[in-house]
Amino acid sequence: MIASLSGILLENNLSEIVVDVNGVGYTLTVPLSTVDKLPPVQTKVKLLTHLQVREDALQLYGFITAAERQLFRLLINVVPGVGPKLAINVLSALSCEGFCTAVANRDIKALSSISGVGKKTAERMIVELQDKVGNFAGDGGAPAAASANTHPAALDALAALETLGYKKDIAGKAVQRLCAEDKSGTLTAPALIKKALQLLNS
Repeated sequence: MIASLSGILLENNLSEIVVDVNGVGYTLTVPLSTVDKLPPVQTKVKLLTHLQVREDALQLYGFITAAERQLFRLLINVVPGVGPKLAINVLSALSCEGFCTAVANRDIKALSSISGVGKKTAERMIVELQDKVGNFAGDGGAPAAASANTHPAALDALAALETLGYKKDIAGKAVQRLCAEDKSGTLTAPALIKKALQLLNS
């Protein structure tokens, strides 16, 4: 799984960029929140990434901050009906802090103003994410310390298990169980994935 890319920013087409990593050009879809923070073309850049595996393609998504990537994964893994395109729209329309504030305040009007988000989708976001939005830092940068409900490596592990073909609900229960046992929150994503695979295959 590709977790990050470091290289030269070759192209910046707002919603899509190309990064040269040792002579190989990677195309990444990025939200406007990331575009705003990108350096000039032909300079070095480092992006956190999410690899979306589809039947007909492998799509890379890029993010400047860990909070952006975590919120992207939270949206596509937790909220029914929200895919990568809509999650990118969310991050393009609102900052992580702004989105979390809208969810916490049950601000359907603000959420419905996002391209592709209707009233029903806004309501689903509120229902599914209201108890999770407290895991983001107020400055919109790196995630805040994980609460008792969310392990720092849980989203990475869940995404990896889904990529490997496990159903979201089954993988989620395994990850949730292991996170509950890891009281200190010190398990890394690879260690969590390994334990989850042992649990799922036992």
